[in-house]
Amino acid sequence: MATVLGALTRDGRILFFTRSVRLFAYGALSVVLVLYLTGLGLTAGRTGTLLTLTLAGDVAVSLWISTRADRAGRRGMLVVGALLMGAAGLAFAVTHNFLLLVIAGTVGVISPSGNEVGPFLPIEQAALSQIVAGGSRTAAFAWYQLAGAFSTAAGALAGGLLSQSLQRAAVPPVGSYRAVVILYAALAVVLAVAFTRVSPAVELDILGPGGVRRHAWGIGGRSRPIVAKLSGLFALDAFAGGFVVQTFAAYWFHLRFGVRPAALGGILFGANLLAGLSALLATRLAARIGLVRTMVFTHLPSNVLLILVPLMPNLTLATVVLFARFSISQMDVPTRQSYLMSVVGPEERSAAAGVTGVARTTGAAIAPLFAGWMLARQSWWSVPFFVAGALKIVYDLLLYRGFGGRDQSVRGDG
Repeated sequence: MATVLGALTRDGRILFFTRSVRLFAYGALSVVLVLYLTGLGLTAGRTGTLLTLTLAGDVAVSLWISTRADRAGRRGMLVVGALLMGAAGLAFAVTHNFLLLVIAGTVGVISPSGNEVGPFLPIEQAALSQIVAGGSRTAAFAWYQLAGAFSTAAGALAGGLLSQSLQRAAVPPVGSYRAVVILYAALAVVLAVAFTRVSPAVELDILGPGGVRRHAWGIGGRSRPIVAKLSGLFALDAFAGGFVVQTFAAYWFHLRFGVRPAALGGILFGANLLAGLSALLATRLAARIGLVRTMVFTHLPSNVLLILVPLMPNLTLATVVLFARFSISQMDVPTRQSYLMSVVGPEERSAAAGVTGVARTTGAAIAPLFAGWMLARQSWWSVPFFVAGALKIVYDLLLYRGFGGRDQSVRGDG
């Protein structure tokens, strides 16, 4: 796999860098976001509502930008996304008004989960698929996932340590959390500058053989049923995951065991580190058993472990089970991305990744409403883990039923 990294063009290295910067910012924010919002005076229920509306806004932004990226220009759309991310972070840092927070979160790009939101991932996936040979696609996505996981882990650790250090220096808790939000906005500026350095090679040539204009916007009729079915399944998976987004998981550890921000950052650092390493194993496994089987056979046991987390009697055991879960839970990510890129045409990749990404964000946007309500009631603190695990198991079974038979034609990369 190291040959994949060595073969990356300058554009590929920039896209890996932007992925790393972005996920570092997302990871740092996820540790303190709920603590920050509740510290501003929002109830757990209102916080859940705000996060749902934030994710709903991310859906609209992602859909509008990603479906126009191939025609309007991938680089320009990525810069626009970065500027919206920075604007949202700045707004969250300077106001505690609920309505203004809703507007900023809806129009801008805020990640409450520590995971990808906004238009970045679909456009970067399409660009990478264009500049990386098809036979190396899954491996490239695995390293891309690893870069993001490491950065999320480092961001979570940095966010927790920064907040804790400021509190030790007599900065009020809300002020320490605000510093992390400001860091998020600053990193968005770095992201925007980096996107301006990407070359025209990542853009889709909309003139095909013979100078005929290719379809360069949206998804063709042949691919639509496949993308629609995958979108529905991905929405279910993301809805389930929305009950235990990273910021809520951090808040649960804080409520259940009294874990402080620095320790929360350490726990999330370890979890994301394991998730990133597991992505590398996914490539070899997919080459042996197929992309869909890799997605399902690694995801199922991770969901059983998710259900077991709140059943652990102490912090140590809960952390161990969480780490075990993360060590296999993300092996489906590079395989899922590679499978999607292989079943649609090059001119459909940005739109297909954007539509499925929107489906995932939509599903994830709904769940925090319920999760926030549950976390506001002590007797319901652990229910989000049970709901998430059960629904994810249903997703795995439906995915295998719908696409397991097509796995033979897409071994490894297709």
